[in-house]
Amino acid sequence: MRYRKLGRTGFEVGEIGFGAWGIGGKQWLGGTDDESVAALRRAIELGVNLIDTALAYGDGHSEKLVGQVVRETKHKVYVATKVPPKNRAWPAAPGVPISEVFPYDYILRSAEQSLRHLGIDAIDLLQLHVWNPEWIAADDWRRAFEDLKRSGKVRAVGISVTEHEPDSVLEVVQTGLIDALQVIYNIFDQAPATSLFPLALEHHVGVLARVPLDEGGLTGQIDEHTTFPAGDFREFYFRGDRKKQVVEHVDALRRDLGPEGADLPALALRFCLAHPAVSSVIPGMRTRRHAEANSALSDRGPLPAETLATLQRHAWDRNFYH
Repeated sequence: MRYRKLGRTGFEVGEIGFGAWGIGGKQWLGGTDDESVAALRRAIELGVNLIDTALAYGDGHSEKLVGQVVRETKHKVYVATKVPPKNRAWPAAPGVPISEVFPYDYILRSAEQSLRHLGIDAIDLLQLHVWNPEWIAADDWRRAFEDLKRSGKVRAVGISVTEHEPDSVLEVVQTGLIDALQVIYNIFDQAPATSLFPLALEHHVGVLARVPLDEGGLTGQIDEHTTFPAGDFREFYFRGDRKKQVVEHVDALRRDLGPEGADLPALALRFCLAHPAVSSVIPGMRTRRHAEANSALSDRGPLPAETLATLQRHAWDRNFYH
């Protein structure tokens, strides 16, 4: 495993992190807690030292599993989690005041609840789970972040950027008040590389690249007949003719890549790591097999320039979260 600095935090994090949404069990169905714990343990054995979870993942269930494994390991593991919007609205809607989403006392209470679930002394990275640029001047989030860091309960703070709206955080990056960002970045959604990534580098803000496999679209394993359990998030994400659209784009990508396209998930993760602004890429891992396959990619080094150029031609402007 290779390691990179997470912005100005001083944290040296593995290029491959552990995305823990899927192990929450509420929106990603079909796994078991035993499988999730085994995946966490195996990932840490293989050098993964950053786990990204959230209070909203399974209503705290993901945090509890993460905490169980982190407390038992002798390795240093950085834990990132998130404060859910008080109104439980994803994404944040324009015109909704911060008092309804992230009031000061609520941010503090959420951090305390996450600490109880995790069973650890301090959260390494606490992120707001939505963001609205209209809140930039509000006192609530600024004061809450400052007080949590001053108390020692939180070491670094950040924002989880709204789906497909990377430019919504350009102004907050420039305030110098956040240490890291989490943003969707993958072969299909390359928008953060235009304005956000250069600004993050300039201001020494760390970047966690989430959804590197497009919720499964870039695994190459989804076809028009793929089905998901009722209530699974992917049933919504790939609804209507979206599976057909994905197949068409993946087929075009593989044609361009030729033999290299045989291991598309590996290329997808290495694509994210090719950008110097990315501190860590955080694919979801729900099994030991996922942990082993993903963790091994860091050792393969950078993508050849020709391959990277091919992947960059396959940006796809769309939003399946709506």
